[in-house]
Amino acid sequence: MADASPPPDPDPVGPAPAVRPFLVTAGRVAPTASGRPMPVETQVVATAEGLAVLDGLSFEQHDIVAACRLPQSVAELAARLRLHLNVVRVLAEDLRAAGHLTVYVPDVDVTHDASVLRRVIDGLRAIPNSRGVLRDSD
Repeated sequence: MADASPPPDPDPVGPAPAVRPFLVTAGRVAPTASGRPMPVETQVVATAEGLAVLDGLSFEQHDIVAACRLPQSVAELAARLRLHLNVVRVLAEDLRAAGHLTVYVPDVDVTHDASVLRRVIDGLRAIPNSRGVLRDSD
């Protein structure tokens, strides 16, 4: 009896993504008008204008604006949409410039405040793991 198993995959790594990140951003990198990349904690939210033109946007831009009906950070957005962080940074800046997103960059002094970091750590520890058990605290 012949072996019915499929032949081994010649490419053990698997197929490449359909669209490379540099194609989505036309080769641009992530600096903003200030010349620095948008911080990962930057909050973005869709504008009424952005939601109104949703169907006229490119696939990635559409997904970003649609996902930003509620404010969220650039890092959360990249993770949720499974896009490279710098792709989201570049597209968010483009969408902001077009009036489709409102961008709230955190105050530098607040991001370096140790009490803010402590509250973030405490909040993360308060999230139960997959078994419903809280993490140990210091």
